[in-house]
Amino acid sequence: MDIRYVVTSLIQGSAEHIYDTLYCARGQAENLIKLHKTQLASDRTSCRSANANQMRLILHTAAYWLLWRVQQAIPKTAALARAEFTTLRLRLLKVAARVMESATRIRVAFASACPDADLLRAIVLALKPAPT
Repeated sequence: MDIRYVVTSLIQGSAEHIYDTLYCARGQAENLIKLHKTQLASDRTSCRSANANQMRLILHTAAYWLLWRVQQAIPKTAALARAEFTTLRLRLLKVAARVMESATRIRVAFASACPDADLLRAIVLALKPAPT
């Protein structure tokens, strides 16, 4: 049996509703901040200039958004669907490939032994913008 207690000064709403909508959402927000700080090293603001530290934080936030978007594009049946950012970075972004550019397209050739080539293809198709 899993018994939870919520102490609150809120008058409206049941305890279950307050726990599910407010308390759990707050915990999830804290988990996302922890993910941002630990797996993307965004808490490293060691520059002397405040502007440099702000720029560093902006770049870490852009990296977070990129990895979050990649994570959302992974098919739910894939093994990496619930993977953390560190795993995604190692398995999907740090991959050796040959990039060939032409006037109309960019082709990426993976090694024949790349275990995640099909997953990368599915992610690219999911992130591809809709034709206008």
